[in-house]
Amino acid sequence: MIDHDIRAGDGGPVRARGRPKQRPDSEERQRILAIACELFLDVGYGGTTMDAVAARCGISKKTLYRLFPAKIDLFKAMVADHRRTMLALPRPDDGLPPAEALAAIFRLEIDEAENRERLAFIRLALADAGRYPEIGEAIALEGAQAALQLLAEWLGEQQARGVLRPFPPQAAARMLMDMVFGVLVKRYPGDSLLSSEQRIGHARRCIEVFLTGLGERPKAA
Repeated sequence: MIDHDIRAGDGGPVRARGRPKQRPDSEERQRILAIACELFLDVGYGGTTMDAVAARCGISKKTLYRLFPAKIDLFKAMVADHRRTMLALPRPDDGLPPAEALAAIFRLEIDEAENRERLAFIRLALADAGRYPEIGEAIALEGAQAALQLLAEWLGEQQARGVLRPFPPQAAARMLMDMVFGVLVKRYPGDSLLSSEQRIGHARRCIEVFLTGLGERPKAA
């Protein structure tokens, strides 16, 4: 609908109201995901309803169900979204040395507020997975397995370029994720004593050890 200027009683122009401009579906999906994530963190997966998501987003249930047919579809999309906050892949070939490229892939330099947000989602999701089997499946398919495959592909590309020695990429990716996420995500006894700087430093040392084992060694003269 096109708005037209009309005249008020005092002769001044008044903008006639038209239908509000709608967001593109891609933009609306991201907005819904961000708001739904806040709701999920507030009340958990079981306490989150599609009615509540629609109300908090200020949209109709018809629009919500068109973009996300069921609550589990919404959760799967949230897992995929958060996977990218944990592992920045795929990524362009920017020529960084392997250690710096992996630090960027694991997003070691994000600020503390963003780090707390991503870890809060992961921990709450893992806690709810025991009660809702569909959550565990979504985390496996959209989170862990997808991340593992993306990292294996990146490591395979480095092997093809001669940056890393030949080694089964899937196995290498699993080892590296266990090493780095073991300190970034999991909580062991005494883990609370580690500061953010200490966790990042430990993660960098894990990357260094990994590359020491798989880095291409110079040929003997």
